[in-house]
Amino acid sequence: MSVAPRATVLNAGIAASALLAIAGAPWALGQSWMVFVFKPLATLLIIALAWPRGRATPLLRRLVLAGLLLSLAGDVALLWPKEGFLPGLTAFLIAHLLYIAAFTRVQRFAAQPVALLVYALLAGVILSQLWAAVPPALHLPVAAYVLALASMAAQAAVVWWGARGTAEEPRARILAIGGALFLCSDALLATNKFAIPLPMASLWILATYWAAQWCISSWLHPSTGATSP
Repeated sequence: MSVAPRATVLNAGIAASALLAIAGAPWALGQSWMVFVFKPLATLLIIALAWPRGRATPLLRRLVLAGLLLSLAGDVALLWPKEGFLPGLTAFLIAHLLYIAAFTRVQRFAAQPVALLVYALLAGVILSQLWAAVPPALHLPVAAYVLALASMAAQAAVVWWGARGTAEEPRARILAIGGALFLCSDALLATNKFAIPLPMASLWILATYWAAQWCISSWLHPSTGATSP
C-alpha cells in the first residue's frame, strides 16, 4: 500500500477508535470494554502512522516513537484511574522528556524564552487552581509532570518559531498546535480528577489528547532516503 492510501486508512482507524473509546464512557454507552479495547488501539494506530516517517533523522524518529510508546503505556495504566494514576503519570512524564529531546534536535531548548515564559505562566495558573485539591503524596510527581508538560509545549512552539518562512513551517505549526492541545487535555483531566467533574469529560480530554499525539506524530518528515543524527 502506498504512503497516501495507508495514511488515509490509518487516520480513519484513529478517528473510529477514538470515537468508540469515547462512546464507551459512562456518560455515553457505559460499555467499559469499549474503552479498554479502543483507547489503546487509537494510540497504537497513531504509532503506526508515525512509524514510516522521520527515517531521514533516525535519532529524532526514535525519540518521538519512544514517546508515543510511553504514552501508550500511560494510556493502559490510566484504564485503572486510581491504581494506575501514578504509573500513568510517570509514563507520560518520561514521554514528554523524550519529546523535548526530539524537539531540541531541531531548535535549542528555550531558544525563544517568551514561549517558555508563556507556558510557565499558563501551567502556574492551572496548578495554582488545583494545588489544594491534589493529595499531598502527589504534590511532587504532579509538579514534576506539569514542569515537563509545559516545557514540551513551549519547545514545540520554539520549533515552530524557528521554522517560520521555511518549507518546514507547516509541519512545525502542527507540532506547536499539538503541544498546546496536550496542555489543554491534561488541564481538563486534572480539573476533572481533582476539582470538579466535567460534563462529558472523556470527550474533551481524549479528543484533545489524540489530536495532540496526531500532531506530534505528523511532525515527523516523510522519508527522503538521506539520514542525519
